[in-house]
Formats: sequence, C-alpha cells, structure tokens
Amino acid sequence: MKSIRVWDLPVRLFHWLLVLSIIGLFVTQELGGNWMEWHKRLGFFVIGLILFRLMWGLVGNQHARFLNFVRGPSTVLAYMRDMKNPLAKRYLGHNPMGALSVIAFLVVIAFQAATGLFADDDILMSGPYANAVSKAISDLLTKIHKINSNVIIGLVVLHLGAIGFYFFIKRDNLVKPMITGKKSTIDGDFETVLPENARPVWLSWVCVVVATALTYAIATRWFG
Repeated sequence: MKSIRVWDLPVRLFHWLLVLSIIGLFVTQELGGNWMEWHKRLGFFVIGLILFRLMWGLVGNQHARFLNFVRGPSTVLAYMRDMKNPLAKRYLGHNPMGALSVIAFLVVIAFQAATGLFADDDILMSGPYANAVSKAISDLLTKIHKINSNVIIGLVVLHLGAIGFYFFIKRDNLVKPMITGKKSTIDGDFETVLPENARPVWLSWVCVVVATALTYAIATRWFG
C-alpha cells in the first residue's frame, strides 16, 4: 500500500471554495433584501474561481489539466458499461464520468455567472451589464438565471449521488482525497501514472493574479 498525490492544493482550494460559494449564493438568494449585495459579491468571486480553474486546467499539474482527464463519448460510454465490473480499469484522477461532471459544473456555473451580469430584478439587484442590453434581453437573462439555478441544484444532487455510489457500492472514498490530496493504492491498482513534473507554486499565483484582474475588470465594466 502506498500513498500517491493526486489533487494539488490549487485544485482542492478551488473545489471547496466553489462548494462554499454555491451554498452562499443559494442562501443569500433565499434571504433576499440586503443579502443580495453579498449574492452579487459571491457571484464575482465565483467568476474569479472559474477563470482560475480554466487557466489551471491548461497549465496546472497532471491531474488538474483538462487534456489529461477529459475523454471522448466512446470512452465515457465504455466506462459506464463497466462500472459494476470489479476488474475494470480504475482512474487515479478524474474517471470519464467524473471528468464529464467537472465540465458540466464549469459550463453551467459559468453560464449562471454570465447571465447574472446582465440580470435585473427591478428591485434591489442589478448586474453591472444590465444597462448594456435592452430591457427585454435583460429580463430574459434574468429569467434564465433563475431557471439555471435549478439546473445547478440538479447537478449537485447527481454529484452527491455519485459520491454515495462510489463510497457504498465501489468502496471508493472520493471526498477524502479532495481533502488530503492523496489516494492510497497498490501497484497496478490504477492506470499508468504519468511523471508528475510538479508545477512551481509561483505559477498558481500568476493564475490567481490574472483571474483576479480579469474579475475586477468584469465587475467594474472595463469591457462595457
């Protein structure tokens, strides 16, 4: 039995900050009133998180890079067919279904943040770009923003269900490695592990700075 580092600190921080942010967004939305200002701030924070994850998915460590875990439809279908097969290939990082989940979350949450920029509830909340489009378009995007929140809830439920399935059925704890960063394994237990070639810490900070700058530019309407 040996321990292998899978998730680097940037990926783990992104994951848990996004979890807390999504919870915060739904809570502030339900509370309404002055809490909507915090809803707006959290929305900008999520934009920054998404921008960071996109950059880290291009230049980050092995299991963070999209090229190393995003797979085609045929691989996803093959994985789904073999899910109950105890001899099926196991994946150290994201398996094909997990990769699909990651992409789905990034797309849906990014879409939610984008529509929020143009949303206007005509009471307390107005996105920074609501006045950049017609009232009809802003109202449409506001409606889509509300509908898409239900899509996010659906994805969260599916995600929690998948975690439960892997824990109780496949005996694979997906939560612990996202906390510790490591998985315990034996030789041959997983797919071939590529040389890590760990990225320097300063590279993650460059991504943080760029994501922060872009988020600030979006929030202050540099692009509109």
